[in-house]
Amino acid sequence: MSSSDIDTLIEMMAKLPGLGPRSARRAVLHLIRKRALLLTPLADAMQAVAATARECLNCGNVGTSDICDICHDDKRATGELCVVEDVSDLWAMERANVFKGRYHVLGGTLSALEGVGPEELSIPKLVDRVVSEEISEVILALNATVDGQTTAHYIADQLETRVKLTSLAQGVPIGGELDYLDEGTISAALNARKTI
Repeated sequence: MSSSDIDTLIEMMAKLPGLGPRSARRAVLHLIRKRALLLTPLADAMQAVAATARECLNCGNVGTSDICDICHDDKRATGELCVVEDVSDLWAMERANVFKGRYHVLGGTLSALEGVGPEELSIPKLVDRVVSEEISEVILALNATVDGQTTAHYIADQLETRVKLTSLAQGVPIGGELDYLDEGTISAALNARKTI
């Protein structure tokens, strides 16, 4: 491993969320020191994920097959569809282990400033799923941000006559993001959801 390879690894690690240049240097140094235990298995795992990871064609989750395990599970065909902004939000909901239905990942939120409209998100696909999968309730588990609330209102307008609409209630602070909440807070919010 040449020093330019190490520098490249540090630069790549520094691009990860939550890691700056100093944290990346510390992480790389730790990986090098624990090469056999950490670095080689990590490189192998990353290579395997790079080769097999794909987005679920149905909901937008990330897995290793065209249809994710959640969409494949017939027990989760409860008629409830939980709409989230991103895969990290889906994973946060799953960590709470209280929702037993299926998900729909939007891929972001509406944002006039960034030029993100309904066509750039999977909102049209959501409307199609509500009809084709005989969904009885759509739970809007969007982040409590301005863009998240704008997106929730837009979706509510699109679906209001087709399905029961609810949203997460208490426990999710204004400006909070699901990925940063603990399982108890997510559980309380899901259990206390309300009609929009």
